[in-house]
Parts: sequence; C-alpha cells; structure tokens
Amino acid sequence: MSADQINAASSAIAEDSEDEINLGEIFATLLEYKWLIAAVTFFVSLLGAFYLYIATPVYQADALLQWDDKMVGGGGLGALKDVSAMLGGDATATAAQTEILNSRMVLGPVVDKLKLNIVAEAKTFPLIGKAIARRHDGNELASPLFGLSGYAWGGERIKVETLDVPKPLLEENLTLVAGTGGQYQLFDKDDNKLLEGRVGQAAVKGDTHLFVSELNARPGTRFRLVKLLEQDVIAFLQEQGGYSAKERGKQSGIIEVTLKHTDAALLPVILDEIINGYVRQNVEYHSAEAEKTLKFLESQLPGLKTQMENADSAFKQYRQSKGSADLAIETQGVLTSIVDVDKQTIQLQQQRDELRQQFTPEHPRMLALDAQIARLKSKRGQLDGRVGNLPAEQQTALRLQRDLELYTKLYTEMLNNAQQLRVSKAGTVGEARIIDSAAVDSKPVSPKGALILAVAFILGLLLSIVIIWVIRSLRVMVEDPDKIEKQIGLPVYATIPHSKTEVDLAREIKHGKKKGELLAIDYPEDDAVESLRSLRTTIHFALLDADKGSLLITGPAPGIGKSFISKNLGVVLAQSGKRVAIIDADLRKGHIHREFDMAREIGVSEYVSGTASLSDIVKSTPVEGLSVVTTGQRPPNPSELLMHAHFGELLEQLGDLFDILIVDAPPILAVSDAAIIGRHTGATLMVARAGKHPIREIEQAVKRLGQAGVQVKGFVFNDMDTVRQRYRYGYHGYVYSYSYKQT
Repeated sequence: MSADQINAASSAIAEDSEDEINLGEIFATLLEYKWLIAAVTFFVSLLGAFYLYIATPVYQADALLQWDDKMVGGGGLGALKDVSAMLGGDATATAAQTEILNSRMVLGPVVDKLKLNIVAEAKTFPLIGKAIARRHDGNELASPLFGLSGYAWGGERIKVETLDVPKPLLEENLTLVAGTGGQYQLFDKDDNKLLEGRVGQAAVKGDTHLFVSELNARPGTRFRLVKLLEQDVIAFLQEQGGYSAKERGKQSGIIEVTLKHTDAALLPVILDEIINGYVRQNVEYHSAEAEKTLKFLESQLPGLKTQMENADSAFKQYRQSKGSADLAIETQGVLTSIVDVDKQTIQLQQQRDELRQQFTPEHPRMLALDAQIARLKSKRGQLDGRVGNLPAEQQTALRLQRDLELYTKLYTEMLNNAQQLRVSKAGTVGEARIIDSAAVDSKPVSPKGALILAVAFILGLLLSIVIIWVIRSLRVMVEDPDKIEKQIGLPVYATIPHSKTEVDLAREIKHGKKKGELLAIDYPEDDAVESLRSLRTTIHFALLDADKGSLLITGPAPGIGKSFISKNLGVVLAQSGKRVAIIDADLRKGHIHREFDMAREIGVSEYVSGTASLSDIVKSTPVEGLSVVTTGQRPPNPSELLMHAHFGELLEQLGDLFDILIVDAPPILAVSDAAIIGRHTGATLMVARAGKHPIREIEQAVKRLGQAGVQVKGFVFNDMDTVRQRYRYGYHGYVYSYSYKQT
C-alpha cells in the first residue's frame, strides 16, 4: 500500500470518527455539568411538588344502570297482550339510552334542582390561598394571613338559594362582600353596588333577585357569584366535567355513568339525581303511552255503548212483532262466524287509527294491518253469500242478533281493557333500573402525585440538557490540549491535572485559615506536582537556545492558575538543585506573597522607583535555593513602571544571581504588561485552563504577544479533569510515585 493510500485511509477513518456519536463525550459533558443538572432537576421537581400543593383535587363517582326492554313484559302493560300490540314493542338500542343520559332532558332538571347554574365561592389569595383554605380543619374561621382579611383563608361558607340577574350580568363575576350581623352587599365587576341584603331574607332591586340562606365569614370577606346559563352548565358537564355514560361490555345492557367534580360531598348528590331522573323519565314515558291508549279507549266507549243499546232495542222490537225468532243451528254457526270476523275487523281498524298518528301508510306495521283487514273482509264476503241464501225473515233476525252480539262483545272487551290499563298505569315500570347508586372514590383521580413528580423530574432532566446544549453552543471551550497544538501550532509542554487539594488549600489561604503552605511543599505526591516535575525537564530544553535564563509565565485571561504554576514550578526547580527566583510582576493583583506568608511591601515597585536595593527585595523562603521578589506597593501606573529601565536592570541583576528566573505576569488580553516584560525574558510560556477559553481567545493572546515581538515557546494546559477526559477522549492519567518513611 502506497503512502497516499495510507493517508487517504487515515483521513476516512478520522472523518468516520467525527461523525460517530461519542458516548464518552456526552457522559463527560453531563459529568461536568452535574451540579447544574441537579439544580435544574431539583427546581423543576420542586415546581411539580408546588403544583401538587396548590392543585385542586378532582374526585370521581360512578353508578351502574341496567337497561332491558324485557322488563316491561314482566308485568304492568306487558301482561296485556292485546293492548301491548297497540303500544308498540320496538326495542330501543343501548346506545340510544346513553345518548338520553347525556341529553338536556335528563341533565337540565338536575341543574335546576341542585342550582348548579349558580356559582358561589369565597375569594382566596392568588395562587396559594385556595390550597391553604382547603387544608383548614374545623368549622372555625381561619385567621387571615399577612393581614389580608378580605380573602378567605378557611372555614368560610355561603349558600345561595336564588340568584336572578339582568341579561347583561349573566355569566359575569359579581362580588358579594360580607358585613356584620348577617348583612351583605352585592357589586358588579365595575364595583357598582347592585343591592344590599341580609341572610335568610330575599333581596330584590330591579331585575336583580338574591336569596342567601347561609353566610359564615368575617366582615369584609369577598365571595364570587356568577349566574350561568343552563345550557352552558350542561355543556360543561358533557365536555369538561368528566360526565360520561357508556355501556360496560358489548351488548351487556349495563350502563356505567361517571362524573368528576372538585366537591366530593356534592358529587354523589349530582350523580344520584342524574340516574334517578333518567329512570323516572323512562317510567313516565311508558306511563304516558298507557295514558294515551286509555284516552283513546275512553273516547270509543260511549259510541260503542250507544250502538249496543240501539242494536238491543231493534232486536227486541223485531221479536215482539214476529213472536219467536229462534235461528236454526246452521244459521247460529254463520252468526257466530260473522260476529267474530266483524269484531276482529273493528279491533284491527282501531289499532290502525291509533298507529296512523305515529306511522305513514307505507310503514310495515300499517301494511300488515291492512293485509289482515283485507283477509277478514274477504272472509266476511263469503259469509254474506251464505246469508243471502237464507229466507228473508231469517236474514233480518240474523242481522239484528249479529249487531247485538257484536257491539256487546266489543263494548265488554273495551271496558275490560280500559280498566286493565288503569291498573297497569298505576304499576308501570320502565326498561331501566339502578344497580349501583353513586359511590365516590376515596382518593382523588387527579392530580396524580407520583405521575406529576415523575414527569417533573424527567422535564427537569430534559430542561437541564437543553440548557447545557445552549451553553455549549454559545461557548465552545478548549477541553483537549491536542486542539491547541493542531490549530495554533505550538507545543503543549505539560498537562496539569485538576487538584482538589490545591482548591481547598487556596480557599483556606484566601480566608486566612492557613499561611505559607504550597502544594509542591506540603503535598509532593499530588498528581499536579508530578506533572510540574515533567515540565521542569521540558523547561531545561526550552531555555537552551535562550540568551537569558528567565521564563515569563502569562495567560489569555484572569483566573487560569498562572500564579499556581509559577510558585509550584519554582519549588520543584529549586528541589532539583537550581537557584530559582520567582518575580511577582503582576503589580495590579499579584498575590504570591500570601502563599509564602510574606508582606507585599518592599518589592518590584520599590526597586524600580529607586527606594529599595536588590538585597532589600530578594526574600528567601523555607525551600533551599528558592527566593521570591514580591510586587511591592501597588503603583498608580503599573505599565509605565515596567517600561522603566530599572525593571530591565532588575532582571539582569537577578539573572546573575540565580540559575532560573520565573516572572509571573498579568494576562495579556487584560493589560499589556506581559508584552513589556516578555522583551526582557529568555522564553515565554502561555498558561491555558481547560474549559476556560475558546480557541479564538488563545489565538488572540499569542497574536498579541507576537505583535510586541515576544514569541511564545509553548503552552501549559492547566486544571484538566482527568476523570472527565477519560470518558471524553479516552485519556488516562497515570501516577507513578513512591512513599517513604523518615528514620
């Protein structure tokens, strides 16, 4: 394989690696922002818990009905076979019954009876007031919080029996303010007084009528009153109130009725009233059918009675005029047949007349009755033919006796049917019956605490991830030292791992709890110190080509740990037998003197200004071979002071006394001091901190020094989290050390 092919294959592998989802990178990022994730998740979960506290619990009640059209046949009208045919026997589908349960016919009377179209509730403090009032225990009024006595805080009660308002005030929020001695005032939404009244007495003013039967509240407590339209309350129950009626099981005839409400005490009352009203209307429907049939029969009875009496009178007169008018046995048979046919024909005709009020002539039932009547008329025609062969005297006697028997039978049967209908009407039952009356669940159906908290927890995690994504998108920081080498082209001489010990030590020194302690002195086996020892070797080679044995340490921005590098690097260099001096040239914010438990005064500022000699400013430390030059008094013009010829002379004189000078300078992007100092040093190291700078900031820092004629030798990558990088880039930090005991 050629070199070009190898390079192409390597490029393809690198591109594939970039396109793959780096789970280690994701895990490392989450680990880096773990406290942000914990804080956001906790906050959102806290919001979920707060919602559970203020949310009004919703309870659910259910009831069971059975619908079966066979129940009607078991008694009452069902026992009257002749009459039931006239009442009709079509079964109503269960689906139709569920629609009836949802209809205004059933729900409307419930709204009127229970006054569900009148809203009367105490006004509570926004957001948390209702939750506080709901948790008040006892009948005594709760003490007002924050001195806000106009709000209800628990124990307040109001019961409004009547509320009638003009049309413009329908569905408008009215305010009732409780007074002393049971008095109250009613205001509209613009605080215009509508009327005044007293509990237990009707208050009327114009078109506004109000009757309050109960009011228990402190004077000044406000209540919200609203008169709703009946259809709006019904629509609310049907759409948002959780009211439903559905069949339980296919073709079971069992209807389950459920209702949700915030008032657990009122909930079963509403549902029981609904199902009782449904059963009542079902019975009334069948009772109305019986009443209708009874009225029809009673309207026919007087006519039949008259016809019967006329037929009896005519037959008696004929017998008196002719003497005995006994019929032959054959003629008696014909008479019986004619009477039966005529009776059936009249009964069918009566049924047809009644059904004409409900059905058209083309209806199957109407067509069936017409066919039966036609067959009876045909049979009657045959019987009339037989009668025509009889003698005239026999025909007349037959006709008169036929009329008498026919009208007598019809009248007697209709009279009996009317009496049976009266009895049946009193004992009418419907197809519906209540199996289980309303029962309320002991626990609210919403809000569901465990579900709300779980959702809030998940939303908190998702929100924290979104926040992290936004932060990472807006601030692309350098996390990998390889990125500096690739994009800037300068070597990274050392990678200093994060040291928790140094963080704790710096905090204690800042607060004055410890003095004169350094990581390289008190914790020589720390990983960060070990990395500085590797930097010590690199610095030796970096200064080989330099004409001066001095090293400038700076960085792009504050807070990157350059002073930490300077002082601890000085210690490890001195421990190797070198004579080292640390010069704190950060005349603005230098603090190296604190770590060595020295005074700031008598330092660089005093020497440059000519008020102190070299021997005055060089201060020894407990570390053999290591000396420190502090900043001295803070000057008003640090940059001008560093540009003075005395500062260059200071570094030259110190260079003659020490093997290596470490000059700690301010960040280059903040001030120009580092560029001034860099002209007098042999090499310059730039300190970059992991996750602190975008690559453009580091590039700008190098460019700024280059413009001043100061070339950066390389970088020290500080505060790298090796645990995080292990997941992100597969980086592993190894520590090879030993421990010893003093004898």
